[in-house]
Amino acid sequence: MDEKKKYTFEDPEFKNTYRHTTSHILAQAVKRLYPDAKLAIGPAIDDGFYYDIDCETPFTPEVLTALEAEMRKICKEKLPLERFELPRAEARRLMEEKEEPYKVQLIDDLPEDATISFYRQGEFTDLCAGPHLDSTGRVKGNGIKLMNVTGAYWRGDSNNKMLQRIYGTCFMKKDELDAYLNMLEEAKKRDHRRLGRELGLFMLTEEGPGFPFFLPNGMTLKNTLIDYWREVHKKYGYVEVSTPIILSRKLWERSGHWDHYKNNMYTTVIDDEDFAIKPMNCPGGMLVYKSQPHSYRELPLRVGELGIVHRHELSGALHGLFRVRCFTQDDAHIFMTPDQMKDEIKNTVKLFDEVYSVFGLSYKIELSTMPEDHIGTVEQWEHNQDILKEAITEMGKDYVINEGDGAFYGPKLDFHLADSLGRTWQCGTIQLDSQLPERFELEYTGADGEKHRPIMIHRVVLGSIERFIGVITEHYAGAFPLWLSPVQVKVMPITDRCDGYANSVAAELEKAGLRVETDLRNEKIGYKIREAQMQKIPYMLIVGDKEAENGTVSVRDRSGKDEGAQPVAGFVERALREIEEKK
Repeated sequence: MDEKKKYTFEDPEFKNTYRHTTSHILAQAVKRLYPDAKLAIGPAIDDGFYYDIDCETPFTPEVLTALEAEMRKICKEKLPLERFELPRAEARRLMEEKEEPYKVQLIDDLPEDATISFYRQGEFTDLCAGPHLDSTGRVKGNGIKLMNVTGAYWRGDSNNKMLQRIYGTCFMKKDELDAYLNMLEEAKKRDHRRLGRELGLFMLTEEGPGFPFFLPNGMTLKNTLIDYWREVHKKYGYVEVSTPIILSRKLWERSGHWDHYKNNMYTTVIDDEDFAIKPMNCPGGMLVYKSQPHSYRELPLRVGELGIVHRHELSGALHGLFRVRCFTQDDAHIFMTPDQMKDEIKNTVKLFDEVYSVFGLSYKIELSTMPEDHIGTVEQWEHNQDILKEAITEMGKDYVINEGDGAFYGPKLDFHLADSLGRTWQCGTIQLDSQLPERFELEYTGADGEKHRPIMIHRVVLGSIERFIGVITEHYAGAFPLWLSPVQVKVMPITDRCDGYANSVAAELEKAGLRVETDLRNEKIGYKIREAQMQKIPYMLIVGDKEAENGTVSVRDRSGKDEGAQPVAGFVERALREIEEKK
C-alpha cells in the first residue's frame, strides 16, 4: 500500500480489496479453531464478504462469536500478506498436502496458461488471484461482524455437497459498522412484505408464486400512482396505448427476443402455432407505430403503455414485490428523427427528475455499453453511446460506465434511486435503439418526401408499478404522504352519541374528494387512536360533544401530534392543498 495515498471505501477497488482480505482472515480463523475444515471460495461482495466452508461442526451464532474474536486477534497480529506463484504441479501438491480438495479442483479447472498464485499470512496460505492488503493489521478488528450462515452447494450445483456459507461485513471504523447494523435493523422494520400484510396492501400465495395479489388498500395506492403517472406523461406530451398480452412467435423472432430472451418467456400453443406471453411491450409498440403512415411533422411521437408483462424468474430469486413473475411495466417508446435524439433524451431525464423529486428520491446514473450478445454494428453502438454521454453531460449530470451491460439492441442509461436509508434501487432506464426500427421496417416521410427510418427510445421511469410500490413502501416505512395514502383520514367519535356527527363529517370529507373511514366501534378513543397510528393513517379526526356543538374536529396526525380543534372546512382546505402540492 502507498502510505501517501488516502484509502477509503469511496474507492470501490480499495473497498473490494479490504473486504477480500477480511474473508481470508475469516478463513484463517476457521482453520485455527477447526483445523479439519475444508475451504472453498471466499470473495468480497457488495455489502461485505463470504466464505464457503466444508465443516462437520455447524456454525451456530456462538461459533460465529468465537470466530469474530479470533479474527480480531489475527488483525492485532499484523501478519504480512505475501504473494507467491507456483507451477501447476507444485500448486496442486501444496493444496493436497494441506488437505484442501476444493482448492485442488479449482487449480485443475484453471486454463493451462493461467498464473497460479497464493497468499500467505502467518501459518495460513490460500489459493487466490488477489489483490490483498499488505497486512492483516490494516483491517480494523472492531469493524468486523459475521452476519449469518446459509447453505450453499459447491459451485452452485445441487448434485454437489452442501457447504456452509458464512456471510460477514467489515468497515474501517466501528461507528461505520454500527451505522450499517442500525440501518439493517431499520430496514427490517420497513420490510415491504411485512408492511404489505399489516397495511392490507398485497398478498403472496403458494398458489401463485411470484404473482402478487393486490388488496383494496393496495389497489387504491396502485391506482393513485397510475393516475399520477398519466398526469405527468400527459404534461410531457405522451399518448397512451394498450397492446395484447399474448402474441405470435413470429413477432418475437422478428424482434430478436425469441433468440435472446426465450428462457425468460412463457410460451403456449394456439391453433397449432407457437405464441408467447409478452415479457416486454416493445414489439407490440412496433406494430402500433407501423399500423399507419407517419410524417416527420409528427415526430417525436411519445407513446406510453402501462403493460402487464410476464417473465420467468427462478423461484429462489423471487422476493416480495421486488422480484416477481408478473408486473405492470410503465413503458414508453419514443419515435424520432436522428437529429431529435439528444433533445428527447434530455426531455426524458427532465421527466425523471420531476417524478423522482416528488417521492424525495435522489439518483445516480450508470451508462451500460455494448454486451457480447448484441445486434447491430459496432459503429451504431458507439454513435448511440456517444449521444447518451453528450446529452447527460450537457445537463450537468455525472455518470459511471457499466461496461458490457447494455440491452442486446442498444446502450442504456440506468437510474439508481437512493431511498431514505441510503439504499439504492435500479428503477428508471433510457435505452437508445436503432435495431428494432430496422427489424420492423418502421418508416416516416421526411421533409424531402423520401422514406426514412426512425430512431427510438425505450424507457421506464418507475421500472414497474409493483416494484416501485415495494421501494416507496420501504422508503416511507409505510407512512405514505397524504396524496398516496390509501386511507387519508379516519374519523373517530368519542362516544356513540357522536356517531351521527362523525358520519356527517366523513360525508363532507368524501364530497371534497378525500379518502375517509369512520371508526364507530365501542372502544376507548385511546385504543382507536393507537390502532390508526399503527395503520399509518395521516390524520385522525376525533369528535365529541364539544366538537359536534361547535362544528369542529380535533385533529391528530400519525406521529401523535395533537393539532387541536379546527373547523371542518378549514381542515378540508388544508388537506386538499397538501394533496395538490404532493408534500
